[in-house]
Amino acid sequence: MTSTRKIVSLDELAVIVDKLKSEGRSVAQCHGCFDLLHLGHIKHFESAKAAADIVVVTITPDRFVNKGPGRPVFNENLRMEAIAALQAVDYVALNKWDTAIETIKIVKPTFYVKGQDYKDREKDLTKNIYLEEEAVQSAGGSILFTEEITFSSSTLINSHFSPFNERVQDFLADFKARYSSDDVISIINGLKDAKVLVIGDTIIDEYHYCRPLGKSSKSPTISTIFLNGEAYAGGVLAIANHLEQYAGKVELVTVLGSQDSQLEIIEKNLSPGVERTFFYRNDSPTNTKRRYIDTYLNIKLFEVTFINDKFLDTSLETEIINYLKTRIDEFDFILVSDFGHGFITPGLQEFLQDSGKYLAVNAQTNSNNYGFNYITKYRNVSYISIDEKELRLPFGDNYGKLEDLIEKLSAITGCNDITITLGQAGSMFYSGGKYYTSPAFASAVKDSVGAGDALLSITSLLKYKNVPAELIPFIGNCMGTLAVEIIGNEHPVYKKDLTRFINHFLK
Repeated sequence: MTSTRKIVSLDELAVIVDKLKSEGRSVAQCHGCFDLLHLGHIKHFESAKAAADIVVVTITPDRFVNKGPGRPVFNENLRMEAIAALQAVDYVALNKWDTAIETIKIVKPTFYVKGQDYKDREKDLTKNIYLEEEAVQSAGGSILFTEEITFSSSTLINSHFSPFNERVQDFLADFKARYSSDDVISIINGLKDAKVLVIGDTIIDEYHYCRPLGKSSKSPTISTIFLNGEAYAGGVLAIANHLEQYAGKVELVTVLGSQDSQLEIIEKNLSPGVERTFFYRNDSPTNTKRRYIDTYLNIKLFEVTFINDKFLDTSLETEIINYLKTRIDEFDFILVSDFGHGFITPGLQEFLQDSGKYLAVNAQTNSNNYGFNYITKYRNVSYISIDEKELRLPFGDNYGKLEDLIEKLSAITGCNDITITLGQAGSMFYSGGKYYTSPAFASAVKDSVGAGDALLSITSLLKYKNVPAELIPFIGNCMGTLAVEIIGNEHPVYKKDLTRFINHFLK
């Protein structure tokens, strides 16, 4: 059979395997990314062939390959063609999901074949090996471990196909000399006992996808045709979802609008593991930002905001503060996400500052509050994470030295631990009078909305746990790299994805 004829759809593969098994032939299924085909893979397939009459290989789709920047190096079509060219492989198909679990249930192989690395199931960072074994057994098959020579595609790719410039490669070489992936992942796993109270502005991010048609014949207006739309949980909702992946307990306190609460969207998108307390203001809808996107270039055409950004009335402010007084002692620290949309009143801010709790804060500058929501309004803060513009604006200094501005901010806020995100330049962390930097790792950006919130979420936990300072910007930038691949906070940066990313990235 020619190699191209070996490549079939998943549905076709299920029919083929069913027919082969009815003829009494055994079928072994191998599954993986196989981004850089090497001798270890070839030996793996040959071992599967020695155990079964037929070997089928299912491939992880490009969109689910979370192994580091620039991955996969070879797209799914090239990876399938390379594997189909091997004599030991009889059929190749592209998976539809991010794991092999559903695929195993469809294919129903006699053997599901894994490499020796998975014999110790506890070393599987995703823990999917247990679900894969359950799936193959439910289909009447069994799991089989091969003993082939071990190589690592990630190690080979990181060594010979790095997408980074020399500066980033030097940073990673120095970092890997001092920290292993196991070291970093152990620290991330150590965050799971933290109890976090998250307070801030809710934002519903609507994405309305359009196709521009051209200029209107009667006015200087670009006419577009609506294609489809999605709504996502943004603002403090996204931060709570991120935190829930890593901390042990997360409670969200926020304000919605009675006029259009968007409660159905919120409940649909907010993780079930997040405890939530909603207060309602009668003079407003829930903050909603509707973005109109050109689908061809994925560019925002314009934005419409539905918001009342005046401060809450004093009765609602008092109600919220009284509630917090009854709950605040249950938490290790408080994270405040202040988007300047009216929830964080001066009275609430003063209460939080005087609470005596570890207090992590972000005061965001955006198009709705430009010039009115500076981080310098805070005092007695334990940790701050903002971007470079949010640092420069309060001081009216567009070109001054970053270190000088950070030290000014530290003096004003009483905060000695400050992260400044620098976009494509990475991030800078100031702690105890010293500076720690990490370059950015993203090689492509699908959507930058929410990347800073993801970084805030993980770095606030890391700083509260007092991990080594140089790890905070590195892990934060890994989190941000995964966040920019997510459209509109469609889902959080899952812990399994971050640990898998770091595991492959540091090989």
